Amino acid sequence: MKQFFTTKRICRAGIIAALYVALTCSFGMISYVGILQFRPAEALCILPLFFPEAVPALWIGCMLANLFSLYGVADIFMGSAVTLVAGLLTWLIGKLFREQDAKAPTHVLRMALGGLFPVLLNALLIPILIVYIGGFFEGFETALAAYTWNFVSLLVSQSLWIYGLGTPLYCFIYKMRKKGISAFSDRRPAANPLPPA
Repeated sequence: MKQFFTTKRICRAGIIAALYVALTCSFGMISYVGILQFRPAEALCILPLFFPEAVPALWIGCMLANLFSLYGVADIFMGSAVTLVAGLLTWLIGKLFREQDAKAPTHVLRMALGGLFPVLLNALLIPILIVYIGGFFEGFETALAAYTWNFVSLLVSQSLWIYGLGTPLYCFIYKMRKKGISAFSDRRPAANPLPPA
């Protein structure tokens, strides 16, 4: 049975979580509020297509980044729970469409379906946190109008980060794995024979 918690995977998970936090917090409040949430860290949500350890890493990274959210404890737990569920579903798509068997059209489908979960789950569920739990609907006549506005806003911003920035990231990681670059693959490098004495 293949060992899941290898040193490489633990290190990679730590890097993914740290990148998520750094890419979110470095943009301050525009990562959490605004017409379009400026959160390029969401591009990392395609990583479960390649790495199973990306699922818990994104969850922890999101939880840590949300410590600075205006929406408080609800965002720390509910926001990161949405990321966890989306990560699991993206990982399942990665398992369903294995990259070794993938041809160009399959890669498009793999990326399109894998990115769909972070986009839709965030767009559908995070406005509930913002409007109904957080009570942030000033300037709107009804909570439903505020929910709809936040849904559209998150749908657009998530699509931008997941597909606009995530697609080049997907292509880069795929190329690195195909080249056998150790940091992007779980395969062991070929052993170099010792030179003759």
